[in-house]
Amino acid sequence: MKIDIKNLEDFQTGMILPMNKPYTWTSFDVVKKVKNQIGKRLHQELNVRLKSFKVGHAGTLDPLAEGLVIVCTGKATKKISELMADEKEYVATIEIGKTTPSYDLETDYDKTFPIDHINEMMVKDVLKTFIGEQDQIPPVYSAKNVNGRRAYDYARKGEELVLKANKITITEIELLEYNMPTITIKVVCGKGTYIRTLAYDIGIRLNSGGHLIKLIRTRIGNYKIEDSLTIDDLEKELINL
Repeated sequence: MKIDIKNLEDFQTGMILPMNKPYTWTSFDVVKKVKNQIGKRLHQELNVRLKSFKVGHAGTLDPLAEGLVIVCTGKATKKISELMADEKEYVATIEIGKTTPSYDLETDYDKTFPIDHINEMMVKDVLKTFIGEQDQIPPVYSAKNVNGRRAYDYARKGEELVLKANKITITEIELLEYNMPTITIKVVCGKGTYIRTLAYDIGIRLNSGGHLIKLIRTRIGNYKIEDSLTIDDLEKELINL
């Protein structure tokens, strides 16, 4: 992707960079890499202090997820809240018949369930029941703030924790692949939706179990993954300035 950067000052004025987060990286890792790459050039060419150069992201992705993360620089960081409210699109692969405490591959299997009674039409019918506004309980293995601590801190220490449900909206959900025991779905949803919880809840409604094994965020508002930059892409763009 060719981003419209005329000079280094554009990053201070404010740029919105759609970045492609690799598997196992945190969203903060992406922000840190972007800040270091751009900040070094700003310091070398314009004598800008790295500490004074603002960089942030609009919406966290779990380390075991990959795909689109919106990174804002300079004065564009003021748009983060607005961007976080934008509609999101994901492609998720779910394994049916097994659950994990984290609802994904961060933790080991804890239960297994039958899947012989499930067929493709049943999956399609169940997916339709998730369209619309609904209550969703966040996973206990999440960064949800509870009494000044992250929910995953309680979970990893074996401390009991009950999280309150959030109002979420799913506007579209489609079965892309049916290859039991795995299914791949596309989900279009609003702010605050946990796809890991959706995977778990789909398993329950199929009278079985389920957990997330792969997740790619493919769109945030009008920004699409095919228009995103890798860290290497950004480095090349900086070299050409």
